[in-house]
Amino acid sequence: MKQVKKYDSQPFELVKSSEIAEGIFDLELKNPQLAKITKPGQFVHIAVPGKVLRRPISVCDVNGDTIRIVFRIKGEGTRILSETRVGDKLDLIAPLGNGFEINNDKKYAFIGGGIGAPPMLYLAKSCAKAKESYAILGFANKSAVILENDFNDVVKKTIVTTDDGSYGVHGFVTTALAEIIDEVDEVCACGPTPMLKAVSEICSKNQKPCQVSLEERMGCGIGACLVCACKVKHGGEEEYLHVCKNGPVFKAEEVVWND
Repeated sequence: MKQVKKYDSQPFELVKSSEIAEGIFDLELKNPQLAKITKPGQFVHIAVPGKVLRRPISVCDVNGDTIRIVFRIKGEGTRILSETRVGDKLDLIAPLGNGFEINNDKKYAFIGGGIGAPPMLYLAKSCAKAKESYAILGFANKSAVILENDFNDVVKKTIVTTDDGSYGVHGFVTTALAEIIDEVDEVCACGPTPMLKAVSEICSKNQKPCQVSLEERMGCGIGACLVCACKVKHGGEEEYLHVCKNGPVFKAEEVVWND
């Protein structure tokens, strides 16, 4: 079998495609060799036909030979991806980034805000104590809710929150987290920066470890450009690291949150 270099691009065959909510697409891409080595929290960098820059998308799940990704149409590039058809070949660099670290002796709260929910699914499936753990998923409204049933199959309880109260708990993910924080040993989260900061503050107050997957715009996806730089602190010193190469997952206490 050909050995894959770290930043080789490889062909993936699209074997499944569906729109699971308005403007949100669920794709399964086949590449047995790379699916086998993909870890929770990593991402893929997809070449878009007719576009120069690749699009980074988090891994939602791995099923045997396939990598599952879920994304929202945000511009022309993701619109083009949404129009690909089963049987098409897509060019990916994968897997990229450093993912989450799971301790099999711990119970977790897996928190996803909006399109930050998908990468938490594979993480939950990789947790030995998933059936004693929680998933907390936050969305703007009922029509934006995704993957609830997928999480229900994996964890002890899935709590869905909506900003407008049209489904589940009326409020933010932090509302639900405050209710169950004493029942878990650690928190993992992915979503908008204000959400991650608020989750981090709750974890710090309750002395619970927290890992966060940062959402930043990326150019190269391999640490060669400075587009996704973020400020972190180590030993009292602050420095800039690349979300794509050094992350996207960081310990929450290391991140310098901007006010």
